[in-house]
Formats: sequence, structure tokens, C-alpha cells
Amino acid sequence: MNHTDLQDFSHKRYNILTGEWVLVSPHRAKRPWQGQNEAVSNTARPAYDETCYLCAGNTRINGEINPKYQDVFVFTNDFAALQKDSKSFSIKDGLLVAESETGICKVICFSPDHSKSLANMSAKDIQKVVLVWQKEFKELSENPNINYVQIFENKGAVMGCSNPHPHGQIWSQSTLPNEVDKKNTQQLAYYNKNNRSLLGDYLAQELEKQERIIFENRSFVVLIPFWAVWPFETMIVPKKQQSNILELNNDEALEYAEAISVITKTYDKLFNTSFPYSSGIHQAPTNGNANAHWHWHMSFYPPLLRSATVKKFMVGYEMFGSPQRDITAEIATKMIRDLV
Repeated sequence: MNHTDLQDFSHKRYNILTGEWVLVSPHRAKRPWQGQNEAVSNTARPAYDETCYLCAGNTRINGEINPKYQDVFVFTNDFAALQKDSKSFSIKDGLLVAESETGICKVICFSPDHSKSLANMSAKDIQKVVLVWQKEFKELSENPNINYVQIFENKGAVMGCSNPHPHGQIWSQSTLPNEVDKKNTQQLAYYNKNNRSLLGDYLAQELEKQERIIFENRSFVVLIPFWAVWPFETMIVPKKQQSNILELNNDEALEYAEAISVITKTYDKLFNTSFPYSSGIHQAPTNGNANAHWHWHMSFYPPLLRSATVKKFMVGYEMFGSPQRDITAEIATKMIRDLV
């Protein structure tokens, strides 16, 4: 592979996990920006906000009072996108097709401290979050009506986060969502052909090349995927093939927490701001199958492009054609790695 060509000329990169392509246009990174600039607030938040419905001891919109929690707090979402007891139905009227969908949605507060984010929590405190993720995943996966559990976080107003209190969500449902279905298909096909993990083989190649690696410890690697869509998109991958986070022991949970700590802290250094992103863990379905082809991973999709105020928009060609990026994964890796 001529790596110089990848930095100078437009090309496509293949996403092995979804079977889709991303257009890369490195020459466009030099174009001047005259578009929208996002408002940035680096105002320090208080440790407690009496108007915040997620702070300890406060009353939520449904009248329930949060306990005086000290570490991590989980509750069923007051405005759940999925209904647990939704009526079961199926509609097929010519080309008009619909099916009912049920599920359980939860909110997980990472800390009682309103002023914090994962980026300024210790690895030990993030480990407490990981252990609660495991507990919730186990409980939801044992529900016969749940076949997939999606753990995610939206950080920052630019990502649509409605409350700055450090928190994430868990949506669990009866069927596989689109992105997970693609990754399930790709990983299964590779495993059936090679009897090995797709991500395991990919990780071995990345570790050998050392071109997109940001950080690694004994159990985890943080990297920018070769096929990344977002300018500073990253992925945390366990070195050992595991189908889901329940396979993490306590030491591995701490090393996972360290990886989260490193990338979130480094993001904040990149543009000297509280770095917005959507992050999510993709892991095996909870459908009772062995799912030996699955290799779980966590992805971060940050929207910032050139600075704290310039956002990457997914419009035009991205909406009607395929995803496109200007800054290459390798240049983005260097920018982030230099700050770790």
C-alpha cells in the first residue's frame, strides 16, 4: 500500500464492520472555512444545581425524588423511547410495513457531581460506571423480551444533550438496531470463513503498523479506525476477543476505565474545550445464541472538525451518497496521540 497516496488523493476506505464505504478527500482539508461557528461555553458548572433533574436529592419531572446517591445512579427513563408493555402488532399493507417494538430505557448518572464529565473523573470512578454497565447489561440480557442492549452517551449541547449532568443511557429492545445488524452480519461472515474474530485480526494488523494507535494498556487499544467517518472518531477494542462486557474481570474493567479516561481527557486537550461526542458500546445480541463471532468495542463519534467552534456537518453528499471526510485518519491520530 502506498501510504503517501492516502494523504494526497481522494479515495474510498472500506468499513469491515458494516460493509460500507467512506469517501476521503485529504486535499479539501486546506479549504478556508466561512460556514457556521458553534457557540462554546467553558463556564465552570457548580457541583450541585438545584434546577437539575439528575442531581442527587432533586425531584424529577414525574415527581420522583432522586436518592442522595454518592457514586453511580440508575433509573428507568421518564421519557423512554421504547415502551415495555407496548401492544404487539404487525402491519403489512402492500408496501406499507410496520411492526411493534418493545424495550426498556434507562438513564445512568455517572457521578453526583454536576460539574464533572468522564474526562475529569478518575479511572477508579469510571470503573464504577463500567461495573454498573455490567450489572444492567446482565439484568436486561436475562429478560426474554430483550435481544439487544445499547449503552451510549451523548455529551455536549451540539450532540443534542439536554442536560449537562454527567450521564448516559441504556436502551434495550426486542430486535437488533440497524448498525448492530450490519456488524453482526459482517463479523459472522468473517468468523464462518476464517474461524477467527474479524476485529481481532484487524487489531493485530493495526498493532503491527502503529499508524492509527493512540493508546494501549495490557487489555485495551484506543485507535482511530482506518475507515473512520468523523474527523476525530476513535474506537476502544479489547485485545482479547470477548462477546460482551460481562466477560471483563475487575482488573480488565479498570483497564477499560483507564482507556475511557485517556481518550476523553485527550479530547478535551485537542481544542481546549469540553469535547462533545456520542459514544456507544456495540456488543453481542442477548438472544441466547453463543455469538462466538462477536468482538465487542466502544466507539466515540465527536462532531468537531477544525476547532472548538467548527463542526463537521453530515449534509449533501453525506446524506444522499455516502459519508465523506477531509482530514485523514492518520493525521487525526497524530494530532490526538501527541496530546496523550
